[in-house]
Amino acid sequence: MGVPVKELLEGGRTSRFCLELVAGEKGLSRELATSRIQKPGLLLTGLLEELHSDRIQIFGAAEIGYLNSLGGQELKSVIEVLEKPDIPAIIVTRELEPPEFLVELCRKKDVPLLKTSQTSSVLIEGISKYLEERLAPTTMLHGVLLDVLGVGIIIIGKSGIGKSECALDLVSRGYRLVSDDVVLIKRMPPSILIGTASDLIRYHMEIRGLGIVNIKDLFGITAIREKKQMDLVVELVRWESDSEYERLGFEENSYEILGVGLPYLKIPVSPGRSVATIVEVAARNQILKIMGHHSAKRLEAHLDNAMKSMDKVKN
Repeated sequence: MGVPVKELLEGGRTSRFCLELVAGEKGLSRELATSRIQKPGLLLTGLLEELHSDRIQIFGAAEIGYLNSLGGQELKSVIEVLEKPDIPAIIVTRELEPPEFLVELCRKKDVPLLKTSQTSSVLIEGISKYLEERLAPTTMLHGVLLDVLGVGIIIIGKSGIGKSECALDLVSRGYRLVSDDVVLIKRMPPSILIGTASDLIRYHMEIRGLGIVNIKDLFGITAIREKKQMDLVVELVRWESDSEYERLGFEENSYEILGVGLPYLKIPVSPGRSVATIVEVAARNQILKIMGHHSAKRLEAHLDNAMKSMDKVKN
């Protein structure tokens, strides 16, 4: 689904884009399906390709100045250019007054005509970022998302395995909670996953035997984050003696979310194991890997060199 134009207008002059409706109120339900925005420039003269019918059109000082200078046949040509595509909206920047013919055209075609005090560059950047986030592919995942040493770690596992208890232990050590139970995930360009909490459960955590607690109230503002880029997936599983678990760390597994593969660890849970400490060490190890230091592979290289040296001595 797209984003209705009226969503950009909400709040009027007090909104983030400082928009004011001039004409075309009936077209506010038109939906934006792309974050791309167009500033027509020479397109108005008919010298270049037609306006994109799926993009907001931004009219700055150059466009408005050109339109105000038109008359006769030139004006008819510009009207023909603007009439062809079914533009979702036109926004005039710098508090400039749109020409009367443009106002009438938007009324006739029910195209929302808006104006703002912002400059074209600032408005384009702001709306593009807003639409990128709103239109980004989205999914939900059952788990707990935390910021541990700057690493976004999502802890997953079956219900009752101890995800929230592990997260609470990490928060008590000074790390930050993003979301408990349900994590909303968006894929931002190019391939970045951003996790956040729903508005209903933000800052809250359910601890069996204790109930629901508010982490912000208990630990303060430094114990929470609104959103975080996801860097590592940790799955908690029950310890089974006949199962095999990673012991050396040579293999690097991945967990796919919205088509993006994240580093993946499976940590067995059993009485006496400090899962929070293991997750904290996993975050530190991930930082080393990002910096190019892979402990397991370095050990493997040292062992290979040692074995080669022993072979040379024997020979």
